[in-house]
Amino acid sequence: MPDDSIRPLINARSISPAPTFPTRDTFDTMDLAGGNVVRKGKLSWVVALSYAIDWIILIAVGVVGYILGHITPNKRPFSLDDRNISFPYAEKETVPVWLAVVISVMCPIAIIAIICLVFVPGSTVPRGTPKSLIWQRKLWELHQGWLGLALSVMAAWIITNGMKNLFGKPRPDLLDRCQPDWPNLEKYIVGGLLRLNNSLTPGHVLGPGTLVSPNICTNPDKAVLDDGFRSYPSGHSSSASAGLVYLSLFIASKFAITIPFFSTSGSSADQESTAAAFPSRTRIPSVKISGPDSYELSNRSPSALTNSIEDPALLSKGVTPTNRKIAAVRRQAAAPPLYLLLVAIIPFFASVYIAGSRWWDFRHHAFDILFGYLIGLVGAIFAFRYYHLPISRGAGWAWGPRSHDKAFWAGVGSYSYATSRTRGTYRSGDEEEALGAPNEPYGRGSGMSSVAPVAPRKGAQGMDGRDEDTSYTGASGNEIQEPHAR
Repeated sequence: MPDDSIRPLINARSISPAPTFPTRDTFDTMDLAGGNVVRKGKLSWVVALSYAIDWIILIAVGVVGYILGHITPNKRPFSLDDRNISFPYAEKETVPVWLAVVISVMCPIAIIAIICLVFVPGSTVPRGTPKSLIWQRKLWELHQGWLGLALSVMAAWIITNGMKNLFGKPRPDLLDRCQPDWPNLEKYIVGGLLRLNNSLTPGHVLGPGTLVSPNICTNPDKAVLDDGFRSYPSGHSSSASAGLVYLSLFIASKFAITIPFFSTSGSSADQESTAAAFPSRTRIPSVKISGPDSYELSNRSPSALTNSIEDPALLSKGVTPTNRKIAAVRRQAAAPPLYLLLVAIIPFFASVYIAGSRWWDFRHHAFDILFGYLIGLVGAIFAFRYYHLPISRGAGWAWGPRSHDKAFWAGVGSYSYATSRTRGTYRSGDEEEALGAPNEPYGRGSGMSSVAPVAPRKGAQGMDGRDEDTSYTGASGNEIQEPHAR
């Protein structure tokens, strides 16, 4: 039995009107702890500044890499009878430095821009989507595409140049560059198996594997001579793979060029709905999109379009549950056309050609070329995944921007830079949804608005244990069942 002193409070509580709760938009824009606004519906200047600093860091890395490429490297002692460094010096290269830069860097920049401005966001944009949202998505994908390319190329650039100077490995054409001081050979011996031949004139030394100091070289062109000790790893090879392999991955992502795979989680309809350009807009009953089997039906005429995939009436089209499961397995994926595969693999072939040219130009040893290519390959894969979703499951999209309160720091216990620090939920103000006024939860131009909760629905519990309504009324007067964020 409760104490009589608290009975008035109990009675008052039992007959008090149901409290009103903030709408979903209030939850998305308020800090539950302090009631302060924590994020906006557009990219904040703090987030923009964090990405500007990313660009500054990459530019600084490029400058450091350039400096490393013009300082005197370490010079490893070598043998004058080593056949591996006795090839002729080719003044005319198959792929000179300027052409390698154009193919490996400038071409990917231009191709990424064309793809993002012409083909993004694709055919998944619902009708009535404002052009401003489409251009925001185009520019964001372009920014992420260029940022990933810069990360890949700059990482390979500074790693390669740093290793070149550190190891100082002779190139295959070093002896031709060196122009050794033969008359004073004996003064430059630093190691190896020595064997004097007394029958020769004094000062001549014979011996297999005899190592001499790099100071034996008399070539007056310091740049050519220093470059003769930068064989490992290959800069052409690493830069080509960093830029062109990244471009191949980018093309494959945007054009859905992937090996068909089988997904074991969720229905294909649900997955394709969340992979659309503007997922929240596909939940509007008035928006016409494709049916539940696929939002990309072979017949894309207006008559083939149906209501939202969340419309329960669409879940039965005369197909039994068993047949629907079978169709979901065998029709979940198909092999892309081969001409698209060819388009995506051409940059990779170009990178292999550039790397191979260093072999027949006598600029690098085989291991130098392979290791340089590996540096660029790892950098390309890492940079692509750093800024883009996986090719097989990402539908060609780049990751969204960082959240406002995690633009520079997330800290221990945070698993994502896209979530709110206070609530740990994904922000609603992403550029893809472009939420405008609070009465347009489905995006600008959707024609949908939200109102305060109306009559409670039986069985739905609020935060205080009372029944809570979970429906909103759209502009057309239809109820949209959507639970509040908890």
